[in-house]
Amino acid sequence: MKKQVIPYHIKSVQELLGFWGRPKPRHPLISVFLLCEAAVQDTLPEYHTYGFYCIAIKKNFGGKVKYGQRYYDFDSGVMSFVSPNQMLSHLKNEAVPNEGIVLVFHPDFLLGHPLAKNIKKYGFFSYELSEALHLSEQEENTVETLMKNIETEYNSNIDIFSQDVIIAQIELLLQFSNRFYNRQFITRKPANDDILVRLENVLAISFEPDRISENGLPTVQYISEQLHVSPNYLSDMLRTITGQSTQQYVHDKLLEKAKELLTTTNLSVKEIAFQLGFDYPQSFNKLFKNKMQVSPLEFRQSFN
Repeated sequence: MKKQVIPYHIKSVQELLGFWGRPKPRHPLISVFLLCEAAVQDTLPEYHTYGFYCIAIKKNFGGKVKYGQRYYDFDSGVMSFVSPNQMLSHLKNEAVPNEGIVLVFHPDFLLGHPLAKNIKKYGFFSYELSEALHLSEQEENTVETLMKNIETEYNSNIDIFSQDVIIAQIELLLQFSNRFYNRQFITRKPANDDILVRLENVLAISFEPDRISENGLPTVQYISEQLHVSPNYLSDMLRTITGQSTQQYVHDKLLEKAKELLTTTNLSVKEIAFQLGFDYPQSFNKLFKNKMQVSPLEFRQSFN
């Protein structure tokens, strides 16, 4: 049996800064610092979680990032987004970037502001670190400017406007990051094509009669695990490229299989529903009619 990993929980911004060899933060709920100013030490627990958000841009990092099944070298800007309680791993003797900017802030820092709720709409906080944002030179300059604006405000004398100004800048940073991620889904065509090919293979195997009767319909979680990507990343990538979420994409492939069975076999609609992994034929009928505007039986009759 595989040993369960219990990560160390880094509760506060101050505790994280201690691991990085940094002084106490000016504000207990937020900090921003340059990696070159940190006393980089290999002291982070191997497996750990944060009690806060972390956005980092790392530059000139002579390492590799895993994207799907492939590794990519990178030496330009790369951004990562970590949400509270997301498990991270830090292997001993692993290359540590020493150039870039790190922004960390506790959810409580956002209380009373719309971003406290809206931050959950940014799906990239649920991406794996291997699904980091790779920046073009122009994008890198934009992000650096935004991060340094936050750093400048953070290091200025705190007044009644400081929190509002910083939160507004964080929200602008997230909006640009969202734009750049959508660009990446389009421009990283070879990697995305590889994922799409493997997705088709996973669905083809999942829809085999023996497999689907045993396991039922493939879930988004199951598919993403087979592709070695996070569920949010997969859905966001598909939505950008195909206009559909993973669930919608699966349903379309399922309907293609259903139409094939309706027009090439004598199986009843009920038998087809069970073969496609539906526990109740009514659910199959409802999905088919919602998508095709006709019932499965009406669709079959139109071919006779």
